Amino acid sequence: MKKASLITDGSCLGNPRPGGWACILRFGAVKKELFGYDPHTTNNRMELMAAIQGLLAFKEPCDVEITTDAEYVRQGITQWIVRWKRRQWWKKNQPVRNADLWIELDALVALRETKWIWTKGHAGHEDNNRCDWLAQNAARTQTSSWPDRRPHGLLLQNLGREYVPPKPQAGLFDALYAGNDDEDESDPG
Repeated sequence: MKKASLITDGSCLGNPRPGGWACILRFGAVKKELFGYDPHTTNNRMELMAAIQGLLAFKEPCDVEITTDAEYVRQGITQWIVRWKRRQWWKKNQPVRNADLWIELDALVALRETKWIWTKGHAGHEDNNRCDWLAQNAARTQTSSWPDRRPHGLLLQNLGREYVPPKPQAGLFDALYAGNDDEDESDPG
């Protein structure tokens, strides 16, 4: 299987405020930079969008090593998502935050092998630093790498930020998960 790298970052000029996202795709000697924006968003949404847009950009099957400085994204897709999906994208009495983007990312990750790596932001990782600059610039200027200036590429699920997952029926599966579904204190979803 072919191997590729994806480096991602998101930025927001306040929370919520104008934001930007960026990613760098590497396949052998080939490097591609993508970036975009959202006029009213959060940093977490931009971090997610960077990973989503990067994965959408791969047109051939390949294993992807994804480097992010966002523990929210890395832990969300590798740990917390199991519980979120089991609970149909709900946390006790509220939907998972950014469920529309988590559902999108989950669908894209299912299409290929991924390995998620965390790097400390602003700590000398050349591609991460470049993504940080691109994302901040996209947030400030509200520009994108697309010729038609759209904020991002088309999403597969395209649920939208107002999406609320259907609330699961109370008690239907409670007995199956009794005692082993405690909330993870580090899970901000």
